[in-house]
Amino acid sequence: MISRQLAVAFDAHDPARLAQFWAGMLGRKVLEDAGGVLLPGDDTQLGLRFVASSGEQVGPNRRMHLHLTSASQADQQHTVATALGLGASHLDVGQRPEEGHVVLADPEGNEFCVIEPGNNFLAGCGLLGELACDGTREVGLFWSEALGWPLIWDQNEETAIQSPHGGTKVAWGGPPVAPKTVRNRQRFDLAPVDGDQQAEVDRLVSLGATRLDVDADGAVVLADPDGNEFCVRGK
Repeated sequence: MISRQLAVAFDAHDPARLAQFWAGMLGRKVLEDAGGVLLPGDDTQLGLRFVASSGEQVGPNRRMHLHLTSASQADQQHTVATALGLGASHLDVGQRPEEGHVVLADPEGNEFCVIEPGNNFLAGCGLLGELACDGTREVGLFWSEALGWPLIWDQNEETAIQSPHGGTKVAWGGPPVAPKTVRNRQRFDLAPVDGDQQAEVDRLVSLGATRLDVDADGAVVLADPDGNEFCVRGK
C-alpha cells in the first residue's frame, strides 16, 4: 500500500489567515477538515494543510520551504508583488545580489522562494515547483520508498523525488543537517489510499520510521530517519 495522499502541514497561530494567503498565491480553494484548514493538491501538486498551534517560532524555519516557479521576469515580479500584497515580506537569509531567486516570508514567517525563470530543474513542475528540505540521502531514500515516488536526483548526497505523474519535486540538500532541537513547524501529512491507518503505520515503521505519539485527532505521529515528525491520518 502506498500513501499517495500527501500534504505539507504548517503549524499556524491563525490557520485560516495563512490558508487564505496561500490560496491567493496558488489559486486554490480553501477547505476545512478534521486536520485543520486544507488547500487540496492533486496528482501533480502537493496539498497544504494549516493546523492551529500556540507554539512560539524559534529561529528560522529551514527544514522545509516552498519554491514557486516563474515563466518570465515579469511573471516573477508579479508573483512577488502578489505575495507582498497578501501580507508577505522580504527575508534576508544571506542570499547574494547576483542570485536570481527572491526570498520571502509568509504572514507567519515561513520562508519561501520565488525562483527565477529558466530554472531547468523545475521546468514543467507547475507553480508549486519544489519542496526544498534539509536532510540526508538516507531520508530521501526513505521517502522515495514510503511514497512510491522515484528518485529523479541522487548525487553528492543530495536527493530529489517526484510523483510518477510529474509536478512538485521534493528535494533534500544533504549534509551537514542542522541539529534538530524542537518539533518541526512544517511536516508531511499522509493519508493511506484505502484508509487502513494501522497497516500504513506498520509499513512505514518497517521502512525505518519511528512511532512517537497519537494526536488528539487520532493521527499517528512518526519520525523519519532524520527525526522529522510526520503524521498518518485515518479515515
